[in-house]
Amino acid sequence: MNIILYTKTGCPWCKGVLELFAEHKIEFEEREVLGNKNYFDELVQKSGQTKTPTLDIDGQIIADSDREQVTEFLKQKGVL
Repeated sequence: MNIILYTKTGCPWCKGVLELFAEHKIEFEEREVLGNKNYFDELVQKSGQTKTPTLDIDGQIIADSDREQVTEFLKQKGVL
């Protein structure tokens, strides 16, 4: 499973998803969008919006999510 997590520094919802991934030792690539215009543009292109956390999980986009939403998705996928 390939996971890209788009985050913004200081975002409390991003922190929750990062903690979830750490607790379950889930491998992912973090792309902080405020410090990188290319990542920001990629976020908008993929999701149609600018909010974080947004995930790209094997090409499936979960936009403007939170820990609970990501937990539920990963349970459905059999990851958790």
